[in-house]
Amino acid sequence: MSATARFLSPSEAAEQLGISAKALRHYEQLGLLSPTRSRAGWRAYAPGEMARAAQIVALRKLGLTLGQVKGVLGGDARSLESALAAHQATLEGQVRRITDDVEKVRRLRADLAGGHAPAPEELARLLAPGPELHVAFDLPWPWGGERFELRDIRSLNYIIGPLGSGKTRLAKRIAEVLPAAVFLSSERTDDSGDAARAKLEMDAALKSRVDQALVRLVDEGATLSDALVTLVAGLESEGPAFLVIDMLEHGLDKPTQAALIAHLRRRGPDRPPIFCTTRSNVVLDLDAMGLDEAIILCPANHSPPTRVAPFRGAPGYEAVATCLASPEVRARTEGMIAWRPQVT
Repeated sequence: MSATARFLSPSEAAEQLGISAKALRHYEQLGLLSPTRSRAGWRAYAPGEMARAAQIVALRKLGLTLGQVKGVLGGDARSLESALAAHQATLEGQVRRITDDVEKVRRLRADLAGGHAPAPEELARLLAPGPELHVAFDLPWPWGGERFELRDIRSLNYIIGPLGSGKTRLAKRIAEVLPAAVFLSSERTDDSGDAARAKLEMDAALKSRVDQALVRLVDEGATLSDALVTLVAGLESEGPAFLVIDMLEHGLDKPTQAALIAHLRRRGPDRPPIFCTTRSNVVLDLDAMGLDEAIILCPANHSPPTRVAPFRGAPGYEAVATCLASPEVRARTEGMIAWRPQVT
């Protein structure tokens, strides 16, 4: 190695990679990274280690679990197929949208060449992006009927909040107001589980999709259970425009949660958006959030729910991180509330 090679501190490495220093330490604990140590014992990242870290970040953005990342870096590329297929589907969806926009412009230019100038409102309509779904509704108790607007719905939307914050009530209300939405309760091993299994027996196509998804999940470390089967049946059902899931992690161990969230991140752009309540830092890994994911925080003080950016220092970030912390940490920080923006 060159004597002039620059070694980066954890904070410098994290900033360059666009992740947190905590994520770097986690990768080290899993054996994915091996930073050198200074004489004082401080971690230092050489160019080779930074290149490996960049590979890890790229693979995570493709939706691979850390277990799959470890396999790929060790020479087993089998996990890449499904991730690349999902990424291809996303890119193809973007190509279709761009192609449609190009066709709009082509028609406008042809009209202009023929001496037919479109009206300003027609021009704006043709060049405008697809309509953004926007719903506004009165919040249920404990918010006392305050008005809430839901904009810019992402593929994965996490509803976070401490116990008693009303996050399940918000989830149910969202399922009521969104068109063709289906609500999956947290009790997925009781009567709803029986109904799901009965539906699988009646619908061969659905059963085939569920079986395929379960095989992939088990291959990625998931544990087969009634809760997982019922949840996957809901995810693979055709018809709902939106899925609202209460406590996504309910009945699932941590390896299953990790496999499931990686599976959800690989879903194509044609699949229905998902809202889910959670308090699991496996389901919602703040260091692994993608661009098509969003957080909605229900604060402990029952101020209205608010969108929170997944960046340290953003309003509400510490409250979200506290909700996702271990029970011991949550007990030490009980009563922490999110910043509430001033109404102007």
